[in-house]
Amino acid sequence: MKVALITGITGQDGCYLAELLLGKAYRVIGAVRDVGVARAKLPVELAQRVELVKWNMSSQAEMKEVIERVKPSEIYNLAAYSSGSGMYDDPVGIGDVNGLAVLRILEAIREVDTEIRLCQASSREIFGEAVESPQTECTRTNPRSPYGAAKVFADASIRIYRQRYDMFAASAILFNHESPRRGLSFVTRKITYEAARIKLGLGTQLSLGNLDARRDWGFAGDYVRAMWLMLQQSRPDDYVVCTGESHSVRELCEYAFAHLGLDYRDYVREGEDSYRPNEPALLVGSAAKAKRELGWSPEIGFRTLVSMMVDADLQLLDAKT
Repeated sequence: MKVALITGITGQDGCYLAELLLGKAYRVIGAVRDVGVARAKLPVELAQRVELVKWNMSSQAEMKEVIERVKPSEIYNLAAYSSGSGMYDDPVGIGDVNGLAVLRILEAIREVDTEIRLCQASSREIFGEAVESPQTECTRTNPRSPYGAAKVFADASIRIYRQRYDMFAASAILFNHESPRRGLSFVTRKITYEAARIKLGLGTQLSLGNLDARRDWGFAGDYVRAMWLMLQQSRPDDYVVCTGESHSVRELCEYAFAHLGLDYRDYVREGEDSYRPNEPALLVGSAAKAKRELGWSPEIGFRTLVSMMVDADLQLLDAKT
């Protein structure tokens, strides 16, 4: 039986990945800061099927002890400071958890068993103010935040250990990916949640920033499948994981409200206080390499994703009223 160790298992991606691996008969272990708190955060059915172990992102010695004890065949590092509005809040903490911690994991693996396969969840934020569009694995990194800079450091560490120690370490360069499990601080979930509130008579207006800002949005369940595929290959490599499609915040609003029989123009206001200008280059990726080498492509389209999120928020709010 394969054994997978997942950091960040209580997050959106961690939950979907755990469910995917359990469906493939893995023994799934979540590496968490607090076992009790983590178990309470997990969906009930998932909490009953995974094991949880205490894990300290700041201690290589403790990482090594856990890896020696559980003997994972695969490690998925999904734990990180948020890439949403908190990208600048704690630059030192972000650098430690999103950057140095990856180096600690690599060192712990090197000391215990170099046959362990590692997938690092990277981010499109490594491109920052992108120098070209679409962005690929060869696009020059140009981070614009401590979050992006820490991810660049982590990616470089992955490549160094892959080359120097012949370790199976790979970075998944994930573009924006959403789901009903996305946190409310992210604009996608904020829109679907508020649309559902308005439909139920619990709200009247939604204030957003630049409605013409565009992103490459996909479904988190599709993206964790790509990460799993990366660790099933004969050799490790880094892959951009994206849809290759660009959609605006305005389109997201239009689809979310229309799904509820509403016109977003009656409720959405563009607030100058949260306005962000358009990026100089379109933030959209190319997953050609992942499609060619992994046989991966997204299964859930943008409009279906938005409808899925709206329905989940409607059900969530309806249950509370």
